[in-house]
Amino acid sequence: MAREKKQYEDDDGRTIADMNVEGMPWYDADRKRKQRAEARAELQEKINRGEALTRRETMRYTFYAVLAGLTVVGVIGGGVVLFIFILWLFWK
Repeated sequence: MAREKKQYEDDDGRTIADMNVEGMPWYDADRKRKQRAEARAELQEKINRGEALTRRETMRYTFYAVLAGLTVVGVIGGGVVLFIFILWLFWK
């Protein structure tokens, strides 16, 4: 059950002020999304053709993989430290 849009007698449908201005969070969101999709499609096309990644792309993806691994190690390490701290409080 969608609400019906209110109709005003003096509303002729014209836009008074365009709110899509630079600096707003929603500005050019569609263009950025399309650029990311194009970049992803281009990378997928290169992979399908069997081309090797450039040195910069290899470094970037290696960095992302290491960062993901460090995040996992940090979460597990933080859990172990918290567990030891709770056990220490019970022992005290």
